[in-house]
Amino acid sequence: MRFVLYNIRYGTGMKMHNFMRSSTRNLERISAFLHALEPDLVGLVEVDHGSYRTGGKDQAKLLADALGHYHSYCVKYQERSFWREVPVLGKQGNAFLARDRIRNEVFHFFEHGMKRLVMELELDHVVVYLVHLALGSRVRHQQLGALYNLVKKTRKPYIVAGDFNVLSGEREIDLFLAASGLQNANVRRQPTYPSSHPHRHLDFILYSRGVKIRNFRVPQVPFSDHLPLVLDFDVKVGKEKRRRPRMHQAGDHRAVAPPESGQG
Repeated sequence: MRFVLYNIRYGTGMKMHNFMRSSTRNLERISAFLHALEPDLVGLVEVDHGSYRTGGKDQAKLLADALGHYHSYCVKYQERSFWREVPVLGKQGNAFLARDRIRNEVFHFFEHGMKRLVMELELDHVVVYLVHLALGSRVRHQQLGALYNLVKKTRKPYIVAGDFNVLSGEREIDLFLAASGLQNANVRRQPTYPSSHPHRHLDFILYSRGVKIRNFRVPQVPFSDHLPLVLDFDVKVGKEKRRRPRMHQAGDHRAVAPPESGQG
């Protein structure tokens, strides 16, 4: 199975001054990149649900349609939050794109922080959590504690992925990894931010027992201020439930994707 994690920065590209501009042209580049990866599941951070930047169009649905996937989207701010009423901000969230129909999705919200969303997607043999943690270290620490309490109840093999915003370095998540038993797929600690001259490791794919890593890479592409992460993995299940594994080819940069609440 192939999973792609990508903070797409609302499709506005890698330069800060483009953050509030139209995303149409750059989103087409992201779409072509993902399509070439042929993903099974995609976790997207910083997705625009239809502000003026997109001409009122839902980026998750546009990308899902281009891939032939289903999609699941949710605003990153808690329900009835003040931020949901603010123009543009109220259209900002995260999304899954998935090859298979999405049936078991849950939206959790942290008690602390501005952006609080945790998306949970349960597939046949694995559960995937998608997060975008707070910029403030104190709140981020609180969110990691809450995330641990959430994932420790998971009965299937699982993956925790997202933009962790660990601006002080990877040691910030050491306690979380030790408590949860999760492993970092990025064993070489390749930096993911900023995409122009990456030197910080902000984006993570963490995995539990039962998940077997086949290949991991960080493609050097200029479509966002973050670099994407591509993970090929297998899950330990009985032979009667196992699908034929994907064959990896040298230089292959295909990806993976999950769904949206609109079931597009």
